[in-house]
Amino acid sequence: MWIFTNSAFVSAVRHRDQPGMLMIRARLRGDLERFFGASIDGAAITETPRADYRFRCVVTEQTFSAALLRAADAIDYPNFKSSIGHDDDFRHDSYMDVWSAMHRAQSKSA
Repeated sequence: MWIFTNSAFVSAVRHRDQPGMLMIRARLRGDLERFFGASIDGAAITETPRADYRFRCVVTEQTFSAALLRAADAIDYPNFKSSIGHDDDFRHDSYMDVWSAMHRAQSKSA
């Protein structure tokens, strides 16, 4: 599952070796901390520079669900694209690339 918030992009997958646990991955430094906030419960964030996703942590399903709910509860904007801080041009431009790709997909499927 890919999750884009206005301050973080994370990917959630089932952990291969730890039943009931999720591996949450991020490409950008700080995104895991921004997504989880204080609820990360001391989960270690590891950095693997050559991995597909450079930053990772293992959390319970409940920890992930709580962070996802907080992200949903924090929606206070009428337009997602406008909510991405323009002081974060890299994030804004990257998200716009995704928006554009999905817009093209929508046009092709019509």
